[in-house]
Amino acid sequence: LTQRAARMQWLMEEMLARGGLFFVDSRTTVGSVAAMVAGEMGVPNVPRDVFLDNDRDVVAVERQLDRALALARRERSDLWLTYHCYYKAPDIIGPAVARAAGIPYVIFQGIYSTKRRRSPRTWPGFILNRRALRRARHVFTNRRLDLDNLRRLLPDDRLSYVPPGIFPEDFVFDKEAGQAFRRRFGIDGKATVAAAAAMFRPDVKTRGLLWLMETLAAMDTPPLLIIAGGGSERQRLARRARELGLAVIFTGKIARERMAEFYSAADFFLFPGINESLGMVYLEAQSCGLPVAAFANGGIPEVVAHGETGFLTAPFDREAYGGSVKALMDKETRHRMGQAAARRVRRRHDLNTNYLRLEQALASLAERRQ
Repeated sequence: LTQRAARMQWLMEEMLARGGLFFVDSRTTVGSVAAMVAGEMGVPNVPRDVFLDNDRDVVAVERQLDRALALARRERSDLWLTYHCYYKAPDIIGPAVARAAGIPYVIFQGIYSTKRRRSPRTWPGFILNRRALRRARHVFTNRRLDLDNLRRLLPDDRLSYVPPGIFPEDFVFDKEAGQAFRRRFGIDGKATVAAAAAMFRPDVKTRGLLWLMETLAAMDTPPLLIIAGGGSERQRLARRARELGLAVIFTGKIARERMAEFYSAADFFLFPGINESLGMVYLEAQSCGLPVAAFANGGIPEVVAHGETGFLTAPFDREAYGGSVKALMDKETRHRMGQAAARRVRRRHDLNTNYLRLEQALASLAERRQ
């Protein structure tokens, strides 16, 4: 895509229209024109300095390593920060460059999974990833499960947990916008509305939505369900809703900056979240004052407080989940939980605060250079 000047021109026009955006050209191909087009149109941008994937020749890789080291020394870098290091993408550049440049090597979102050493197919990635993690001066993670796993390899003084988060100011309840959204889709202002949001991919996202609709259809008086999203499985989902006789409105894909309007039109948020890693939609909905009903699996318990900001049930326990929905049908219950949810997001999951702490930690590490 980045090789197509017309497509890149359209993208830059959209970025300029929205304002305050910065373009990073990952240069996944040597033929990329993205940075050039961005520069011509006045969009702040920077291309990736070192790139390996487009040429896997050993000499070419060594050349890129030398380039990374030269850049680190020329720019007088204070530390090396790697984002997301795991067995499929182990960092082999960072440790070498950081050591040669005499700067701290740091990882954000490092993952350690010992089961990957059992398969010949994943063993090399496991070994390289473990080597990178061991060489890190510090590893930050935004998942409790990953933190527990990392503790099997590294001491606590080299690990930090940064709670997952959003920018709450982008997700604020707006009564008028919510009412306007309801009118646009012909929703009765007095109707009890449940919101869900997901991409309609042929995976656990669609499976979760199908399970949700079947659960609601089994209730005597289910809420009206509105689903934001798009994808190849939309027709399948719509057909199943008709078969169940369930009232569902598919809003289509909604731009991220308009999602607060969508959440403001609902009374609570429903999405099972099968093995959901983190689930930013739960934080977005709660930030807008919506309590949540979801599965107690994956990273969801980190962002939803059971009994306080929503209800978490055992996966696929239809009776328990249905009971949670019934509880949220009560105005007083959902109002109390919704207010608690909005407060909790701002107290624990505000990236303005969490990333400031991360920045301070990185600055402290940079001051303690080798």
